[in-house]
Amino acid sequence: MPQGKIKKLVSDRGFGFIEGDRGELFFHHSEVSGVTFEELSEGQTVDYEIGQGRKGPCATSVRVA
Repeated sequence: MPQGKIKKLVSDRGFGFIEGDRGELFFHHSEVSGVTFEELSEGQTVDYEIGQGRKGPCATSVRVA
């Protein structure tokens, strides 16, 4: 399972970006598990899986490491 850091959170829109081995990946708040989206912070380390979104690769199953 890849690991990365939250690069940016857009709380009012419910999404963010993770910087990982494969570059920057988009993630939606509905893909966060174990904590609420509001509990995440920029710079936090997370585990995730890579899926396919409408605009290309995205992070899925995002969990705090």
